[in-house]
Amino acid sequence: MSRVRDFWNSNRRNPNAIAYAIFIIGAIFYPSIVQFLNGGNGDYLVGFAADGGIYILMAIGLNVVVGFAGLLDLGYAAFFAIGSYTYATVASYHLGVTPIGHALHLPFWIALLIGMFVAAAAGALLGAPTLRLRGDYLAIVTLGFGEIVPIVFRNGEVWTGGVPGISGLDVPSLPGWFVGPWIGQDFGWVPDFRFNTGNLTAYYVLMCFLIAITVVLVHNLYNSRLGRAWMAVREDETAAAASGVNTVTVKLLAFSIGAATSGFAGAFYGAKLSYVSSENFGFVVSVTVLAMVVLGGMGNIPGAMLGAAVLYFILFRLLPDAPAQLQSLASALGLDFLNKADPNGWPGIGEVVSRLKYVIFGLILVGIMLLRPQGLLPSQVRKQELKHAEHEALTAPRQLQG
Repeated sequence: MSRVRDFWNSNRRNPNAIAYAIFIIGAIFYPSIVQFLNGGNGDYLVGFAADGGIYILMAIGLNVVVGFAGLLDLGYAAFFAIGSYTYATVASYHLGVTPIGHALHLPFWIALLIGMFVAAAAGALLGAPTLRLRGDYLAIVTLGFGEIVPIVFRNGEVWTGGVPGISGLDVPSLPGWFVGPWIGQDFGWVPDFRFNTGNLTAYYVLMCFLIAITVVLVHNLYNSRLGRAWMAVREDETAAAASGVNTVTVKLLAFSIGAATSGFAGAFYGAKLSYVSSENFGFVVSVTVLAMVVLGGMGNIPGAMLGAAVLYFILFRLLPDAPAQLQSLASALGLDFLNKADPNGWPGIGEVVSRLKYVIFGLILVGIMLLRPQGLLPSQVRKQELKHAEHEALTAPRQLQG
């Protein structure tokens, strides 16, 4: 009990510990709450959260590259694609019959790990010749890689299915899984524990498990000697090299670990959809994940998770539903004329919001960054750095005057 008391006293005001506690409690009770509020018909919201977990995984991985090591990666979606296509290759009928007379169907966990290691290898191959570059030059190289990979998959007719992609991927097969329908019809929120991956709650539980594993591993890396080397390289690469840090190896490890996490998420993505296509791995995915990391707080794991959750909700729930919600609100207030298109060509309010949703999205991002320039849940080190920079900027004119 004394250890529990000491842990509580040392972490009760720690923002990261509070954030982790909220994430754990929310993850446990989220399926039951949405099923209860929707009368047992909230499977689509559970599946929506499972899809959001994919972006949380990618944000954690990119946070290693951008937040810990200070490397700007604009082609992160390429590793997401590599993980997805690797899973599709080893867990589907796409390659037909093998010489021994059976199609290639590896177990889910093995296929997941293969996708992760192939993505990590791709990250190492890209990073080995390019990580001697810095800043904008590295960003341009990774941007080019992120554009090349989807094109290669799109044109690889035999191996990647070309433009249509690969369908009919194997779904996870794990014992002791959630299954529907939810029992307790009077309440509609009590889960039945049996085996069936057809229920979206199964993917939600699996995603929570994968996120928990990833957070533990990345957190341990951050507190290790390698994590301290990453921070040294991020702060001043020249000083780190002079202190004996092998900067190329350290940056290569960060790049490979970030790529592995993205490949991990990509393999799950392919398993959940049972389909992959090059159209789902464009540049906008890389920019979105980078915005999640910056918005949440670079260099902080729970911050990256929070930024991913907030931005995913805005992009895939709030903005798509905004036109219909505004139309309903206008009707409820007796302002039906706002929903009708003007004879002179002016559209209704719903269509206006639909056309301007990315403008609204940009304004939301600008507003958040103006209010919280360090991120929603910043790293304490990063927060102090920003305060120090602001202090230096304010005192510099006075020093010049003096």
